[in-house]
Amino acid sequence: MGDPQMRLIVSCEIVEKPLDGNRDTEAVAAHLTACGRMLKSRFDRSQNFSDITEALSAQKRALELTPLGHFLLPGRLSDLGNSLTTRFQSTGDLLDITDAIATHEKAVKLTLYRDSPLLNNLSIALTLRFRHTGDLWDISMAIVVLELARDITPEGHPTLPSILSNLGRAFRTHFDKTWDSSVLAKCISAFQKAIELTPEDDEGMPGLLVELGTAFRCRFEQDGNLSDSNEAIELQNKALELTPAGHADLPSRLDAVGTALRTRFQLTGERLFIDFAISNHRKALMLTPWNDPCFSCRLLNLGISFKCRFELTKSPSDIDNAISAHANAVELSPKDPLLFGMFGSLANALMCRFEHTGSASDLAAAEAAYQRAADLIPDGHRYQLALHRSIANASYIRFNKSGDSRDLERCISQYESAVNCRIGSPLLKLMTAAKWARLLRRHYPNSPQILSAFDMALGFVALIAGLDKTVERRYSWLQTEPGIAMEAAAAACSLDRPDKALEFLEQGRCLVWGQLSNLRTPLDELRRIDSSLAYRIADISKQLENKGSSRVGHHISMSFSERIALEDEAQSHVKLSQEREKLLQTARAIPGFEDFLKPSPSSDLLRHLPDSGPIVVVNVDESRCDAIALLTGLDEPLHIPLPNFTLDKAKKYRADLKMLLRSGRFHAREEEASTVLGSEAAARPIRPVNRARRDGDVVHGVLRGLWNDVVKPILDTLCFSQIHPSSTAAYPRIWWCPTGAMSFLPIHAAGVYRGSKTDSILDYAVSSYTPTVAAITDRVKKHRTIEKSVSGLFMTSQPNAQGMTSIPGTTLEVQLIHSLAIEHGARVVKLEGVDLTPEDCLKYMESFSSVHLACHASQDAADPLESRFLLHTGSLDLATILQSNLGKNADLAFLSACQTSTGEEKLSDEAVHLAAGMLAAGYRRVVATMWAIGDQPAQEVATSFYEYLWSHGEENRDGGFDGTVSAYALHHAVQQLRHRLDNSESSLLTWVPYVHFGY
Repeated sequence: MGDPQMRLIVSCEIVEKPLDGNRDTEAVAAHLTACGRMLKSRFDRSQNFSDITEALSAQKRALELTPLGHFLLPGRLSDLGNSLTTRFQSTGDLLDITDAIATHEKAVKLTLYRDSPLLNNLSIALTLRFRHTGDLWDISMAIVVLELARDITPEGHPTLPSILSNLGRAFRTHFDKTWDSSVLAKCISAFQKAIELTPEDDEGMPGLLVELGTAFRCRFEQDGNLSDSNEAIELQNKALELTPAGHADLPSRLDAVGTALRTRFQLTGERLFIDFAISNHRKALMLTPWNDPCFSCRLLNLGISFKCRFELTKSPSDIDNAISAHANAVELSPKDPLLFGMFGSLANALMCRFEHTGSASDLAAAEAAYQRAADLIPDGHRYQLALHRSIANASYIRFNKSGDSRDLERCISQYESAVNCRIGSPLLKLMTAAKWARLLRRHYPNSPQILSAFDMALGFVALIAGLDKTVERRYSWLQTEPGIAMEAAAAACSLDRPDKALEFLEQGRCLVWGQLSNLRTPLDELRRIDSSLAYRIADISKQLENKGSSRVGHHISMSFSERIALEDEAQSHVKLSQEREKLLQTARAIPGFEDFLKPSPSSDLLRHLPDSGPIVVVNVDESRCDAIALLTGLDEPLHIPLPNFTLDKAKKYRADLKMLLRSGRFHAREEEASTVLGSEAAARPIRPVNRARRDGDVVHGVLRGLWNDVVKPILDTLCFSQIHPSSTAAYPRIWWCPTGAMSFLPIHAAGVYRGSKTDSILDYAVSSYTPTVAAITDRVKKHRTIEKSVSGLFMTSQPNAQGMTSIPGTTLEVQLIHSLAIEHGARVVKLEGVDLTPEDCLKYMESFSSVHLACHASQDAADPLESRFLLHTGSLDLATILQSNLGKNADLAFLSACQTSTGEEKLSDEAVHLAAGMLAAGYRRVVATMWAIGDQPAQEVATSFYEYLWSHGEENRDGGFDGTVSAYALHHAVQQLRHRLDNSESSLLTWVPYVHFGY
């Protein structure tokens, strides 16, 4: 009886006898409270069930003796709630945890939700019930409670790190259920702040580092951002360094490092990562007793890593080790809640060996394991999508072996189920939907399901490249399934659905370009209905535009506080995106605004076509090539099959041009060319044209092939080839909207330029390009409702830029145009060289409707917003131009620089060039170049272009020009140059690069 705790418990039993009327009630209640705490504490150590039962009895009696309003009542309620929670953890009786939550709720209500420890206790109970029932409401409420506890806890309070770490765990639990990336971002932020407030020598620090590292790994698995993987590995390794030998948590931390390394290998394929992963998993397993509950999970991780390495090395020992580890994990865990995952991993390993050896027994065992996994996995589990994919892959392998259509049908059914899973990474769903669509197309080419599958795939494209990410990240993700929109359009054309093909292309191409345009859409109609809503949408859109282009990237030298700030900035970005989406839903609930800022359906595009000519989309895919023409007066898109053209031809033409241009066998404005058709080329000195070379017909061959197989069939169908206009002004217009590899080919110059029967597109129509159909139809709508604004021309020549060769011809070019402007009484400003800073250039662009830039330009394929114009005193990048307030005044941009409409091969359908960027910035029309241009031709084209503008179009009292005739002006100027030259290859290379974009 010498133990004070024992004496207190025994005295508690004495107090439970009938009370003496003279005994002080509060003293008894206090005594019972202390007894209850001691009994619970003893239960925590001994697990003697009678202790927790007696603790609950004492605490309930103490509450009976505590009057309502007593200042100790909330604490005693919380004590009872904690004991009920403890008993629930032993028995799993839902009544206990439900009573615990109700008791904790009473306690926090009595403190008016102002007591952090009580709120924390309530959150623990809610989280435990969620883990037992899976009811999302419980974990959501736990998060609300913990956020409240965090908000009322002052900075510097010792409980704040604990509250933040609990909040991080709650967010992680919620994420495991929902796979919601915004929740995972909050999880990371909470753990980061908990670590920042925790002393480095605190015993809990390694555990926090592990949990934060795991959260970063999860995000890396979801988004593939290497900086997240770097963070995960760095944090897990640091936790390992802080863990002494013999520590109980050392095996789990070794296992966590191994998992982080394996995840990195699965994306990058770097051998070093998987070797180190296996080494860490093995060490973890060696330190884990075989009867430890974690032993089977660590076996599972080792097996997965062996399988990953086998996929790289094809070493039989690796796959045998993987299967052995998985089989042992299954055998050791007959009742493990993650048994479905173990069966699934075992099946994956068996399938791997089957594909390598062809063993029928492996295939049969794999299918049996998949079936066990499917039987055991809870509905709605986040691994359900991966399991459906794995079963689909196995079924298709069996189909290829057996030819049994039932195997194929099962495969397709499993892919469909995977795509329709409630939870799963949008990236994985995109890849799955693409597989589903392709299988249907291959085996059931007439199935209407094909269009549904592609519809879903393109919806996931929009999700993985959403407004919550930076523009750079969006472009990175769009390389995951390149060409999916063209593939979908080709399938639609095969099914005689050109309307659907058009919608696919509008939805899945130029996504980032369309987002920028969408963010800048005038809200005049909505403003007339709800000005407040329109203002909020416009304000958030502007903030999103800025955040998408301005966020600082992660780098290894960042301090921890800088990393927290970066994560906070990312969260702010996500919140803005979510808020904008909610506002758009509000707007779409207004009658007449149901499709507000949604991709335009085919029928809507057809209502707003230009009167002066058709828009022609040219789609090229491995399976077929088609044109889709949109003409005023037609209710449906006009489908024009192009059976003689192929994707291989398009690629060959591009490769031929690329090789020719890289050879430097033409006179360029710059003495060196560094970027040609979207690929970095070594700088080469210009050499004279060698007319004797066998490839001297490259350009002629490309233009002739485009004419015979693409352009002439289109003109014939449109009856354009029967028209021979007498002057440029009488020509009809054609807006070309090429896709994929076609985006790099000079469709506007297609023709036969040698022989007795020369013929070309230039003889029938004036060509312009557009990134999307909507880019033109939107301009048509605006042109019909607003007046043109003419406020003059701003010009600059920049013959010198740091690190670049001099281009003195730009000075004469601008002087010639300036003289023309003065002659016509135009408002014009000319600034050159050191007289113009990038900041001043932007101000003049805001003040003048038209700009002529004669300078060097640089295209950044990795981050298109970093593409820039190089001035003598600095550079003006596209991101800065996009953030400026060019407004409705921006009309015409003439980019007299090399390769301003070149594009990037990996992002062929994202219009990642300066010309498209200037359109996105607000300019209605842009003159640009596809490759390097010469000084003398540049001067001739520019002066002839402006002479035409000032002598045609609507009269302007202030000497301005009508930008709507700019396409005709460029056509006229190029024709003037063309007719002055011969039809040699070097002559074609001189005038062909000039292109017109926009309305």
